[in-house]
Amino acid sequence: MVIRHPLFVDNSRNEPSSVKQEGEGKILSTNTHSVVIVGYGGMGSYHAKLIANNTRLKVTGTYDILEERRKVSEEDGYPAYENYEAVLNDPAVDVILIATPNDVHKELVITALRHGKHVICEKPVTMFVKDFEEMMAVSEETGRVLMVHQNRRWDEDFLIIKEMYDKGMIGDLFQIESRVHGANGIPGDWRHLEAYGGGMLLDWGVHLLDQFVFMIDSRIKSVTSRLSFILGDEVDDGFEATLEFENGVTAIAEVGTTNFITLPRWYVKGTEGTAVIEDWSLKGRAVIQNREVGKVEPKPIKAGVGLTKTMAPPSEEATLTESLPEPFQHKSSFYDNFADVVEGEAEPIVKNNEVLRVLNLIENVFKAARTREVVKDFDIYEPKN
Repeated sequence: MVIRHPLFVDNSRNEPSSVKQEGEGKILSTNTHSVVIVGYGGMGSYHAKLIANNTRLKVTGTYDILEERRKVSEEDGYPAYENYEAVLNDPAVDVILIATPNDVHKELVITALRHGKHVICEKPVTMFVKDFEEMMAVSEETGRVLMVHQNRRWDEDFLIIKEMYDKGMIGDLFQIESRVHGANGIPGDWRHLEAYGGGMLLDWGVHLLDQFVFMIDSRIKSVTSRLSFILGDEVDDGFEATLEFENGVTAIAEVGTTNFITLPRWYVKGTEGTAVIEDWSLKGRAVIQNREVGKVEPKPIKAGVGLTKTMAPPSEEATLTESLPEPFQHKSSFYDNFADVVEGEAEPIVKNNEVLRVLNLIENVFKAARTREVVKDFDIYEPKN
């Protein structure tokens, strides 16, 4: 039986809307912005499907260097440009969405900004901090919006953990473990190659580390890491990274592509309980200290060939088992937020200084793995408040 704990309060969801009100009686504009997707592979076509359900953005065309993908675009109902110059020089194009391999993001983004286009860029936006600093400078210089598609800030499993962290639902979280496991190796073609920005740290690590940075408002004191090369590729097929924050939180990120049995998506420890989310189906629970009951000494159990009280389960009356809380909800989708930022009506949910911080963190995760040392004094942290 699930017993309700006083800290667990259902939260009403704020569903995103294409028409939002700000202040008394003021309705924000709902202009539609034309979007051309550059790179019509898996992610490019996925963006097209998502944007088709959005009232603020409209895909009006695509461009890909591969003829077969241009044909697929036409079949999907999106006119395909013959070259990138045609996209840049089309005055009807408001936004260019970059969904190409990582190594060409910088050139494509800077060129688009200089042609007066707003830009959405897939993650990782670049492989190096210095490259993104150049892109940010051009965005500032041209007055065009550059926003990176860190879409997993909207994942419900993460938002549940964020809600628990923000509200102290199992006490203060002091250890947060985030894992993504699979057994299919590195996907696709270019993700196997270093020159294209392949590998799991850049592919999935950029998401897990971004979630940590977005959630935990504290400077990172140190990082240790280990990369996996089990499959023999020139890039990592997995990694482990441990971050120590100044506020006392330890955050562990792990990605594996050789895991035939997976560990939980999230495992978090608080001063008053522990919570787990098994996978993206959101199956999970929280076990919390029962405040109404004083300390109950555990009874010894047989463990192997010995006895233990230390590792015995707590008595039934000493804990409460809870279902997971409703997740924190952003007030708008990524695409609506981007449109609001373009129109000067909102701050970006994915801020470029946060993206820069994650890239800097990734560079130091690579450094820690290469040197096999604890890396310190690297974080470019800016308090949120």
